[in-house]
Amino acid sequence: MWKEFKEFALKGNVLDLAVGVVIGGAFGLIVKSLVNDIIMPLVGIISGGVDVSKLSIMVGNANLAYGAFLQSIINFLIIAFSIFMFLKVANKLMRKREVEEEVVEEETKTELYLKEIAALLAEKKA
Repeated sequence: MWKEFKEFALKGNVLDLAVGVVIGGAFGLIVKSLVNDIIMPLVGIISGGVDVSKLSIMVGNANLAYGAFLQSIINFLIIAFSIFMFLKVANKLMRKREVEEEVVEEETKTELYLKEIAALLAEKKA
């Protein structure tokens, strides 16, 4: 059982996934800092010095912190846009690679002549 677990845990896909999760977590921290330290202060300046992250409404005894929610939405939008742009570039590169492979796979004139010769020899034998 230990051997099977070790084979599973050390497969390339699992290690790639682990690296992706760690990098994704670090990227999330970078985006959070971007939003908290750069974007939201600018939004505060535009909105007249209001700290958006501190905005809240008291409803009865409950404090609804909608400013923190707005900040989370901005975080999400920035992360989603970044992933979109990354995938757009990656897809463009993959399409370029596929086109290059298709060009390489075209038969040369020599290969065509050899196939014709082989077909003629096969007809002659039959």
